[in-house]
Amino acid sequence: MSGIRAATPADLDGIAAVHRAAFGRDGEANLVRRLVDEGRDAISLVAVDDDGNVLGHVLFSPVTVEEGDDGKALGLAPVAVLPEHQRQGIGRALIEEGIGACFVRDARAIFVLGSPAYYSGFGFGKASAHGLHDAFEGGNAFQVLPLTVTGLEGYRGRVDYAPEFSEGL
Repeated sequence: MSGIRAATPADLDGIAAVHRAAFGRDGEANLVRRLVDEGRDAISLVAVDDDGNVLGHVLFSPVTVEEGDDGKALGLAPVAVLPEHQRQGIGRALIEEGIGACFVRDARAIFVLGSPAYYSGFGFGKASAHGLHDAFEGGNAFQVLPLTVTGLEGYRGRVDYAPEFSEGL
């Protein structure tokens, strides 16, 4: 991996190819395209090799919170790395850079639906412990990372990802 940078429109085909290869289906690639088309790609980062080829991608998009929503919460999804480059720290680097970018952007919290064992390594914890739940009934897999000491203050109830997530994968 050469580095991580903000995704550009020219990266979209490479990003789609990464998601298609990583997930073995078109769902996540199509989701990324829908989010980009609707301008909901709040933070979109790519990991590239020395030739500029996309090796991995992470996207953060706005979420809404039932109570206390202030437009400062983001959802992490999807994230993917080409299969031949997995287990080399690229996904971790993308997520860490993304969390930093969310902080710089003045986000208060990041939500994710994923493996608690993996995401706890970034500081995520059960959203249900803070009176928050998701529309997908993710249970313990639905997690949150407050970006400030008061990051979850006033947030309660259901957290909804961008409408494009409901269109299915």
